[in-house]
Amino acid sequence: MSDTRFMIIGIALIFSGFLLFGILGDSFQMANIEMNEFGDCHDYSDDTEPVPINCSYKVFDQTLFFAAVVGLIIAGIISLVKAAKGDWDSKVKPEDMAGPNDQNTEKED
Repeated sequence: MSDTRFMIIGIALIFSGFLLFGILGDSFQMANIEMNEFGDCHDYSDDTEPVPINCSYKVFDQTLFFAAVVGLIIAGIISLVKAAKGDWDSKVKPEDMAGPNDQNTEKED
């Protein structure tokens, strides 16, 4: 028997990881392109001219972003594995069970 909560959490985490990478990932690809093609990097903003910066800062930001996305996806996979094992629901003590087949409820005679 699988635990639906872990399945929903796992799917949500994996989806949010891919969504985050799809929406914000484009701006973090520029560091590698600038470093490999031109050898120098620039910080671009909307209101000023591009400012030359050290490429290692942009690559570090790119690495942190990628690590966060991979962390979300791995957490989702772990949650899906826990849901697939499914022994969370079956570890209920008999005295804690409630429902239509419960032998612990008092029956009115």
